[in-house]
Amino acid sequence: FCKMKLPSRATKPPSPSDFLDKLMGRTSGYDARIRPNFKGPPVNVTCNIFINSFGSITETTMDYRLNVFLRQQWNDPRLAYKEYPDDSLDLDPSMLDSIWKPDLFFANEKGANFHEVTTDNKLLRIFQNGNVLYSIRLTLTLSCPMDLKNFPMDSQICTMQLESFGYTMNDLIFEWLDVGAVQVADDLMLPQFVLKEEKGLGYCTKHYNTGKFTCIEVKFYLERQMGYYLIQMYIPSLLTVILSWVSFWINMDAAPARVGLGITTVLTMTTQSSGSRASLPKVSYVKAIDIWMAVCLLFVFAALLEYAAVNFVSRQHKEFFRHRKKLKEQQRQRTEEELAQQRLLFQSFGLALGTEGAPEMDATPIFADLPPGLGFYDIRRRFVDRAKRIDTISRAVFPMSFLIFNVLYWLTYKVVRHEDVQAML
Repeated sequence: FCKMKLPSRATKPPSPSDFLDKLMGRTSGYDARIRPNFKGPPVNVTCNIFINSFGSITETTMDYRLNVFLRQQWNDPRLAYKEYPDDSLDLDPSMLDSIWKPDLFFANEKGANFHEVTTDNKLLRIFQNGNVLYSIRLTLTLSCPMDLKNFPMDSQICTMQLESFGYTMNDLIFEWLDVGAVQVADDLMLPQFVLKEEKGLGYCTKHYNTGKFTCIEVKFYLERQMGYYLIQMYIPSLLTVILSWVSFWINMDAAPARVGLGITTVLTMTTQSSGSRASLPKVSYVKAIDIWMAVCLLFVFAALLEYAAVNFVSRQHKEFFRHRKKLKEQQRQRTEEELAQQRLLFQSFGLALGTEGAPEMDATPIFADLPPGLGFYDIRRRFVDRAKRIDTISRAVFPMSFLIFNVLYWLTYKVVRHEDVQAML
């Protein structure tokens, strides 16, 4: 008899359930409590993030809020497979509890939450060689200490730190993806800041009493756009200062108008200065906006004091004449006293003092000692002209002084801001 060779049938792949049971340890002894390469070299976890939104940068609490996809990739030889020809398998997020995962946390995190609408925003992908890709969507509130000396022409550096909580560097090491470690959505826009394309990737290894822990960080370079502050703070305060100069062209006799204008501008500047500080933390140093508001308040207050000086000088002729009248009155009293003494002296000798022998009273006007040809109105006009001269000088001195301040202010802070940005980059 001839022996006939029967064709061999192809090996049938296991069912998905049997495959997952074997893969996740129910039949293969996989233990999610033990890291890959246990007692061997540390596990290298490659991280990268994709930023969906970046905003809510708050100066008062010094933090910022962002929505990211956090992706971690590592190799676990126990999850390598050959039963399926697919290069990778996408598994249900519920399988995450059945495998080992890095214990990553955000070192400068102030608040965070997961996303579960309409399902858990998590991704688990396993490759044939045992590589594991774990992606999760998070909304984070991270601390960002800010230096507000140049506010609102400042630039800030906000960091994100990814650290291992329980595994030391003998067991786990984080590192950034070589290409595209930090990606940003194309339509990402911030209301007050411009997010620079440069991202500072680095390491921030932490040393504690419990050991040395791996840590990686990314620095976001933010440059503030001051359009809002120009419209809401700088231009209104500038116009208020200019408005205070209107009093220099108002007649000095219109006291209610000039005093009312001066007080109104001072109160307006005080309100604007308080409003500029309302959205800022109570820091111990002086900010650029503080200097601007303080100088503007000083100018409007000086304009009010200028009218006080004008009014004082314009009324000096009254004080001058009051003083001269007082001197004449004192001279007349001394003359009467001398005449009375002389009468007593003559009466003691039995003589009579005639009117022809009496000292003559000074019958000259009280303005007799003024410069020749100058009467009451001439003296008054001299003091009024002096007061008007103060107004005339103020019309030129105040705008020129404010212009010089503006040149120095904007040049100083623009140069400082430019140097800070270059130093950070």
